Amino acid sequence: MTIVPVLLAGGSGTRLWPLSRRSFPKQFARLTGDESPFQLALRRMAGPGWAPPLVITGPDFRFIATEQMQAVGAGQGTVLIEPAGRNTAPAVLAAGVWVAERQPDALMMVAPSDHAIPDAAAFAAAVEAGRTAAEAGDLVTFGIAPDRPETGYGWLELAEAPAGGAVPLRRFVEKPDAARAAEMLASGTFLWNAGIFLFSVQSILAAFERHAPAMLDPVRAAVGGAESDLGFFRLEAEAWAGLPDISIDYAVMEKAENLSVVPYQGRWSDLGDWSAMHREMARDGAGNATSGPVTALDCRDSLLRSEDEDLSLVGIGLEGMTVVAMRDAVLVAAPGRGQEVKQAVADLRAAGRSQAEDFPWDQRPWGHFETLALGDRFQVKRIVVKPGGVLSLQSHLHRSEHWIVVSGTAKVTIGDTERLVTENESVYVPLGAKHRMENPGRLPMVLIEVQTGAYLGEDDITRYEDIYARGGGARG
Repeated sequence: MTIVPVLLAGGSGTRLWPLSRRSFPKQFARLTGDESPFQLALRRMAGPGWAPPLVITGPDFRFIATEQMQAVGAGQGTVLIEPAGRNTAPAVLAAGVWVAERQPDALMMVAPSDHAIPDAAAFAAAVEAGRTAAEAGDLVTFGIAPDRPETGYGWLELAEAPAGGAVPLRRFVEKPDAARAAEMLASGTFLWNAGIFLFSVQSILAAFERHAPAMLDPVRAAVGGAESDLGFFRLEAEAWAGLPDISIDYAVMEKAENLSVVPYQGRWSDLGDWSAMHREMARDGAGNATSGPVTALDCRDSLLRSEDEDLSLVGIGLEGMTVVAMRDAVLVAAPGRGQEVKQAVADLRAAGRSQAEDFPWDQRPWGHFETLALGDRFQVKRIVVKPGGVLSLQSHLHRSEHWIVVSGTAKVTIGDTERLVTENESVYVPLGAKHRMENPGRLPMVLIEVQTGAYLGEDDITRYEDIYARGGGARG
């Protein structure tokens, strides 16, 4: 039976702040190498026996997801857009309904897209170990062999000793306290819950029919009313809005009887905080994990990252510390305090600090931009437009703009005038003028934009035409 990979790609981006933020959560960031966890997950679930992926994400991440899919050769996959986050149960059910209409005899592999599973061979072996049970109708989950009394994960209790394949699952265990976690670790009959599942389409639909029947009609309506939008499929919003915010574990798995678990012995991490990142990064002889332009003097067991090549980070005499430096924000955390990053982000948000959720650079369907300087009545941006990228025909109520092309050629429309602007040339866009920029060339086009005016927010925009079908006042 063909396996359809179902990747869940949402998230709030708080636990690995400042590298991960609401506008660009950790699954899309380059955390431990040249590719994101989302891209590595796509690679793991590709090849013989795998169907093209089905990705479920939110409207803010649709262009990021498709761009990263194309970069790893998964551009033939499907992207379903949730109108609003409703946790994993509605997402999994929507995937089941979608796949059942197209591949009713398939298996579905449901997985988060932000985990680190570096051993592809061990992962493939685990999938094969669970295939027989899934084809026989079991709901198969994957458990991680624990190496510490972890209180941040849910656990799985086995009904019998592992024997090389899938074994019956006795029960799910909620995140324990430290004493209970130590007992479960010592017993040898418990695994960490990885939140990864394998089952047939028909088995998971039958499980919802039995254990969460009230969700079926709204999800079927949302899937049936899905609208195609630039290659994405937007689930129908009204039906989706009435669904509960509930996990697949609570809705179905903890109630089901046909459960099996595959013990996974390879390396795995949910990259849930900076301590987990420290464990996954390469470390020197003193236990330090470093990335970027970092100098560590007399440091031990510390994580030091600079995310800007022009920002040198120096640590002296640090032990067990986490220091992450970006151009607009710096995190310094004492040992064992990584779980409190989420609270720090909440405090920044309450104080109105943009760094709580937004990067100084923003991904767009046509490319990206980064803010270089921001002051009273002015802002300077560096804008990169991909070959063939076209910004919307738009106007602004409160600002004018100056564009200076640094490399490439820009095709610029201002009012009724259209012209090419090449390297070292500039153009002025008056306040209120309809204007558009595009890249007609084969290489990325780079320009500097200087905005001046009374209000410089991204929501000061009226769109008249947009090939990416974005709303008139929406960001992006």
